[in-house]
Amino acid sequence: MARWILRDVVFPRALLAAPQRFGGQAAGPIWRGDLLVTPEGVAGVAPGGAPDLPGVAGAGRLLLPALTEPHVHLDKAFTAHRLPPAGGDLLAAIAAEEADKAHWTDADLRARGARALAEMRAAGVAHARTHVDWGEGADPTATPRAWSVLRELGQEHAPGIRLQRACLPAIDLLADPAAAARIAAEVARDGGVLGAWVLGHDRRAEGIAAAFALADRHGLALDFHVDEGLGEGLDGLALILAEARRTRFEGPVLCGHAISLARLAGAELAAMLGAMAEAGVALCALPATNLFLQARGAGTPGARGVTRLTEATAAGVVTCLGADNVQDAFYPLGRHDPLLTLGLAVPALHLDPPLEAHLARVTTDAARALGVRPGMIDTLPPERLLLCEAQDLAAALSAPAPRRPLSALGPPPGRAATT
Repeated sequence: MARWILRDVVFPRALLAAPQRFGGQAAGPIWRGDLLVTPEGVAGVAPGGAPDLPGVAGAGRLLLPALTEPHVHLDKAFTAHRLPPAGGDLLAAIAAEEADKAHWTDADLRARGARALAEMRAAGVAHARTHVDWGEGADPTATPRAWSVLRELGQEHAPGIRLQRACLPAIDLLADPAAAARIAAEVARDGGVLGAWVLGHDRRAEGIAAAFALADRHGLALDFHVDEGLGEGLDGLALILAEARRTRFEGPVLCGHAISLARLAGAELAAMLGAMAEAGVALCALPATNLFLQARGAGTPGARGVTRLTEATAAGVVTCLGADNVQDAFYPLGRHDPLLTLGLAVPALHLDPPLEAHLARVTTDAARALGVRPGMIDTLPPERLLLCEAQDLAAALSAPAPRRPLSALGPPPGRAATT
């Protein structure tokens, strides 16, 4: 078996499946060492005699598992330049993007989607889930053109990026049995995820019940945009948890936004988070869009408008972070890079150091939230390991540091690998 050494690499020990066997020199949560690399992956820190093997300088670079992007909207991405001046709230953003759909030709969707996927590839994303607004023209049940365009783009970018697509109708539409059956059948035929958005809709309880029943019937994962607001009386998350308990649904369920949790505290919050953990419902925080749109008024907002991610993690809920909207009516900036999302989340959600403690939210736990088996540094092949041009995690989160798969290095140039 060919073996070689990647010298002087730093890596987060928390992202090792068997750290006690891997080795390395401790420097807090970040460890350092000369890594023994084989075609199957990283075998551990090189033993004393290993420096005789061919080597490549790591120069203190950071080694991570490939990243996961659990929540984006590729059908909307990069539309901000052709929209009226931004600055509205959630409903204003929805209206602006609805008007922009007149421009959503196959060519337009393909160009913008390809740009987004190129950003993900450069960022080192291996798994991603995009939501797709459901409906076409005047028919809210019709399969949108973006569904097929993004399927084709996903196939073109596989296996480097494994792209999941989640439909995104209003939950009231799933309360209509005929419409719900049609949408679920289409999603199932295409290997998609059954999603919906829930924000005080009149028939939300019926729609949520239908979503669970259809997901169980077709073997689908569930993904809800839920309670994306700071108003009183938002009960979508509570209804989802009640249905998950009632049905004992075993497929993955991911809830994005869930800003209603920000209004809870004490025993009430603990009970809600305990129910999430017990039901296996994951939580995705989306700081960029929520900070931009929530608590809108005439001046500086008085509330953050983000969910209780730290408390959820402490309660045993699988938590993750997503970019959500990138340069569209919902958020005029952004990039499809999970490390930049994590960097924004540090001040937005008060994620305290050590920063390495939060990496799971864009790697292993983000994968779990999508129903994907998570990979660790010592279990992944070289093409699923990411070498980041940064000497520590703080540097990687502060700017879009260049990165590439470990497999891109190959054996040391000009020297035959030892076998």
